[in-house]
Amino acid sequence: MPNAAASAVKLLPVLASVFILSMSNAQTSAPDSLEFKIGQMLLVGFRGFTVSDTSAIVKDIRERHIGAVILFDYDVPSKTAVRNIESPKQVAQLCRSLQQCSSMQTALPLLIAIDQEGGKVSRLKEKYGFKRSVSQEYLGRLNRLDSTRVYGRATASQLRELGVNVNFAPCVDVNLNAQNPIIGGKERSFSSNPSVVAQHALAVIDEHRKQNVLTAIKHFPGHGSSAADSHLGVVDVTKQWTRAELAPFKAVIDAESADMVMTAHIFNAHWDTVPATLSRNVITKLLRDTLRFRGVVVSDDMQMKAIAAQYGLGDAVKLALLAGVDMLTFGNNMDYDERIAEKAVAIIKKLVAENVISRERIDDSYRRIAALKARLKQ
Repeated sequence: MPNAAASAVKLLPVLASVFILSMSNAQTSAPDSLEFKIGQMLLVGFRGFTVSDTSAIVKDIRERHIGAVILFDYDVPSKTAVRNIESPKQVAQLCRSLQQCSSMQTALPLLIAIDQEGGKVSRLKEKYGFKRSVSQEYLGRLNRLDSTRVYGRATASQLRELGVNVNFAPCVDVNLNAQNPIIGGKERSFSSNPSVVAQHALAVIDEHRKQNVLTAIKHFPGHGSSAADSHLGVVDVTKQWTRAELAPFKAVIDAESADMVMTAHIFNAHWDTVPATLSRNVITKLLRDTLRFRGVVVSDDMQMKAIAAQYGLGDAVKLALLAGVDMLTFGNNMDYDERIAEKAVAIIKKLVAENVISRERIDDSYRRIAALKARLKQ
């Protein structure tokens, strides 16, 4: 017994240091800390079919508290299908690993997002062993809401089984330009009729909600009339955009069915001198004040050329936050930068320290994100 007591005494300094370290880490990741709130505002893409303690994305979750990740089946920078999606079993295990890593840091679930609209915009492809999907254009042409519900239910149930809790769908862009390379050209719009778009979007959203999968309607304030792809550069819709493109967004918001709204990197001289994602006139005045959307605004990928080629990272982040964007997307699939989350966090902390972005502005976004995540736990 004396030896055991002596050993215990010797251990006290070690236990004390462990306790102090754990308390320090807890304070750093406390939900009311600035660092935690900023981290929750970031959505980041990464490489890997699996993750480990040494993975950059795991460090981002643990050390920078990022609130969301996004999965892809194809790695654009390396031009290879080695990215995040190999098989249903593998994706399910990846999602479990990511969620477990996040749960060690916070009670808030990690948002695990994907673009699974159907048809040409499907990350979960049949060749990997996933369920067959059809395009939104196909469903709109069929124009049978029961069919749309069947496919929406199949998609949502598959996502739930995998552990993916956010679908960046449905696309509610109105197909006003069938030759549009990124919307019409990829069969992503339900219809050229705003009412048809809204009806089918609401059906898809309802089926996702039944499976406890969040959705994001996109691309606000309407990408369907454009003639170019914002992945590749600035898209000017000044001459062709019409207010009819707002109708599906309004219908979904009025029905209280909009979990998230994703912005578009399109430019319209009648709105502002910057693209919609960076425009306070579009995000705060139009979306928040006029359409009365109270949920989470998520940016389209900030690394797309329409933003990245025109603005430095610092200016892009600043303008997006000033515009009213809650969650910044860095898909890491236009360019790949393992330090993108670290850089974004540093930029936002500096903007707050310099009073360019107020603490209240960060708090507002965090409250919306936390409220959205709380729904996944119900």
